[in-house]
Amino acid sequence: MAAAAPTPSPFVASTRRFAPRLRSLLPSAAMSSASASAAASAPKPSSGAGEEAQAPPLPHSTLEIAGARQGILSGFSSLRAPYHAFPVFASNRHVETIFAAFTRSLPAVKLRRECLRAPDDGAVALDWVSGDDRALPRDAPVLILLPGLTGGSDDTYVRHMLLRARSKGWRVVVFNSRGCADSPVTTPKFYSASFTGDLRQVIDHVLGRYPLSNVYAVGWSLGANILVRYLGEESDKCPLSGAVSLCNPFNLVIADEDFHKGFNNIYDKALARALRNIFKKHALLFEDMEGEYDIPKAENAKTVRDFDEGLTRVSFGFKSVDDYYSNSSSSDSIKNVCIPLLCIQADNDPIAPSRGIPREDIKANSNCLLIVTPKGGHLGWVAGDEAPFGCPWTDPIVMEYLEYLQNEKSSTAKNNISNEHQGVSEASAPHIAVHVQR
Repeated sequence: MAAAAPTPSPFVASTRRFAPRLRSLLPSAAMSSASASAAASAPKPSSGAGEEAQAPPLPHSTLEIAGARQGILSGFSSLRAPYHAFPVFASNRHVETIFAAFTRSLPAVKLRRECLRAPDDGAVALDWVSGDDRALPRDAPVLILLPGLTGGSDDTYVRHMLLRARSKGWRVVVFNSRGCADSPVTTPKFYSASFTGDLRQVIDHVLGRYPLSNVYAVGWSLGANILVRYLGEESDKCPLSGAVSLCNPFNLVIADEDFHKGFNNIYDKALARALRNIFKKHALLFEDMEGEYDIPKAENAKTVRDFDEGLTRVSFGFKSVDDYYSNSSSSDSIKNVCIPLLCIQADNDPIAPSRGIPREDIKANSNCLLIVTPKGGHLGWVAGDEAPFGCPWTDPIVMEYLEYLQNEKSSTAKNNISNEHQGVSEASAPHIAVHVQR
């Protein structure tokens, strides 16, 4: 049975009401400028009858590319043009971040909710596209989406990725962490940047339901941090066929340092408010908590750090909030990743600082690939054919990468089947001994 549409996350809900006003402020000059930029970046036609048009190099030089597998990007049409941030509203990292959160369109999709009971009696909610069980073949590839902090299936960037993958014939499911997108909370415990137990259970559940399918995952922001930590923990036993990390803070100590600087305080307060709102819905579960818990501090948190100090770090056994951040960073996990992983970051991300990207570890790991755009803000990437209100610039690249991996898997499987048949034929052929008399 299809579930009712989940309530938008508190951060999104508090900003979305300003969308009509911001849309009306978008100057027509910006639209004209965007069209001109797109035209300028398009391949130039041949100037003479005998002259062949030269295709631009792939990927474009406006992007920072690192990693042993960067050669596969040469076939990605989505990377042919230079990265052009949308004029005016992508001119500043904060403007772009807020603009995307306020005004990006929210595609309509009917979801079917499934709740999983965790071993500790907690619960998470999985939102599947309604009707896909009947519409898609049992071996269709499956994509698990992990939203950012307090995010869920109601977030615009999640919906856009969901529909893009679904349009390609993929089965898609959104993993809503405890308390997010109205996911039930049944124990006095939410989730953290380091806790991979719920994700592990979700992946095992999906693999058990669709044993013929290759399963992939895409994570944003804190969801990306959790995903990469999971990949590192599973290492060569990871059952996923590939993964994508977007806007990953990677180094939480560095991210925490920057979170308290200048305009970043706005994001800190907004996310703290979102965490408080989730907490207040389930405050009764935490009434009798003893030990190091500081429930009043979490309940009245003015910053994310306050909430983590009062509740999160205690729930997951850390000595202090600094201990929690230093031991929950996914930057330390990259070296142990053993499946294909694409990391996409924005160089001007205010929440996931560029200096926190583990560039050297990514370069040293033959399974990893890094793309850094010159702009993009946090969860913004207001660029590309659908800017400013459509999908993020990253979506086509992510989909091309996932389809490349899926095609690679399919080709390998076909070759293995062919080799097995050939081996059977050779083994079953009668053995004829030929003796030559001398």
